[in-house]
Amino acid sequence: MTIIDVRSPEEYKSGYVENSKNIPLQEIKAHLKDIQSFEQPIILCCASGNRSGQATIFLKNQGIECSNGGSWTDVQQKNSN
Repeated sequence: MTIIDVRSPEEYKSGYVENSKNIPLQEIKAHLKDIQSFEQPIILCCASGNRSGQATIFLKNQGIECSNGGSWTDVQQKNSN
C-alpha cells in the first residue's frame, strides 16, 4: 500500500501521514509513470477529501488500484490502529 497526499508542499509540511508521498494534485498527471510503479493499492488524501477524490478518479481511469482516503488526519488515524 502507498499513501499519496495531494496537498501543496506547504500544506504537507504542516502535518502529514508518516511514510506518505507528497504529489500535489496538479502534478499527478506528470508523475503518472512514477505512480504506476508504486505499491498498490494506493490511498489518496488531502485536507478534506475533495482533491484526493479528483486524483482517485483520474488514477482509476489509468488502471491504477486506488481509493480516496479523505482527509490526511483520517488516513493517519486509520493507519495508527
